[in-house]
Amino acid sequence: MAKKTQKRLPRRKEEFTYHGFKIEELQQMSLSELLPIMPSRARRKYNRGLSEGHEKVLAEVREGKERIRTHIRDLVIMPDMIGKTIEVYNGKEFTKVEIQPEAVFMYLGEFALTRKRVSHGSAGIGATRSSKFVPLK
Repeated sequence: MAKKTQKRLPRRKEEFTYHGFKIEELQQMSLSELLPIMPSRARRKYNRGLSEGHEKVLAEVREGKERIRTHIRDLVIMPDMIGKTIEVYNGKEFTKVEIQPEAVFMYLGEFALTRKRVSHGSAGIGATRSSKFVPLK
C-alpha cells in the first residue's frame, strides 16, 4: 500500500494563542476553566458528558501511550492532546493525525477525510462538439 503524506501546517512566526491564552496556559487549566472559552458545540458535548469510548481515548492520551488508534471521530481535541499523533479511522483505513495547536477544540474527524478528492480526466471522444473533428489515430 502506498504511503500517504499528511499536509502539514506551515510553521508560525509568533506563538499560538487561543482567545488570548498560550498553549501552556490552556494545558494547565481545569475543565471548568476551559468550558467558558470553548466554542458552544464543544461545550455542549462536555456538559452532556462523554461516552465510555471517549473517556478511554482521553485516558490513553494522558498516559502518554505511543500508538493510539480510534474509530471515534467526534472527540473534541483538548489542549493536552497537542503534539500527539492519533490514528483515526476514515471508513477504510487509519489516517495519522498529528495534532497541532491550531486544532484545539476541533473534532478528530475533521482531519481524517472520509471521501477521496475527485480528479476528472479529459473528455472522451464524442463528449464535446469539438472532439468530432479530432482524428482517431
